[in-house]
Amino acid sequence: MSQAAINIGTTVKVTRVRERIPQDLLNKLQVNNVGEVTDFQMTDGSGIGVVVTFPDGDSCWFFDDEIAPV
Repeated sequence: MSQAAINIGTTVKVTRVRERIPQDLLNKLQVNNVGEVTDFQMTDGSGIGVVVTFPDGDSCWFFDDEIAPV
């Protein structure tokens, strides 16, 4: 990852979104873009995505350059 250590349990904020996401998730991010890293996911065989779970229980994965530690 290109940022300082982001581990499971780290609180992060979503700073941008590179890929299209469902409108309902986009609306939620505009209200509260802070969540907790709960897992990692392979993106395309050469990268690692970060699964972020939000306070309402919804989760989504993001590229590491789309999040920042809080």
